[in-house]
Amino acid sequence: MKPIYFILFILFAFACKESNTSQQNQVKRAPIEFKKEAELDILDEADNLIIKLDIELAETAYEQETGLMYRENMEAHQGMLFVYNEERPRPSFYMKNTKIALDLIYLDSDFKVVDFNLNAQPMDENLLSSKVPSQYVLEVVSGFVDQHNIQLGTKTELKRL
Repeated sequence: MKPIYFILFILFAFACKESNTSQQNQVKRAPIEFKKEAELDILDEADNLIIKLDIELAETAYEQETGLMYRENMEAHQGMLFVYNEERPRPSFYMKNTKIALDLIYLDSDFKVVDFNLNAQPMDENLLSSKVPSQYVLEVVSGFVDQHNIQLGTKTELKRL
């Protein structure tokens, strides 16, 4: 009699597992909405406005780990700014679960552009890093740097809302 109970237990366990799996496949992730928390002005050499961006801030460890993961799109006038406490090399960016091709713009403690990673491809898990220390990293849609002629040394100004 004991083998029958064992077989029934195994069949019950598999039935429960099947049920959970089919329920998980039905769960859909709610779209993540852009949350404007600041504005970033990008300025030319004469301090004239090139473009004003709506900015979502990534300040907590969770926000920085998640970044733009699972987002379906981002507008050309939007960006995410990663805010760190100190200026140092940033070797830890990747595009895991990120569906948008991005330009990464590294800014020093004075908000000047010090480095780029251009056209980071969706879902690519290779590490992206700056060649020089930075305190802020701005993620914008791919092609932004070329379209707006952003150069090393370009100044930016952050205005928190």
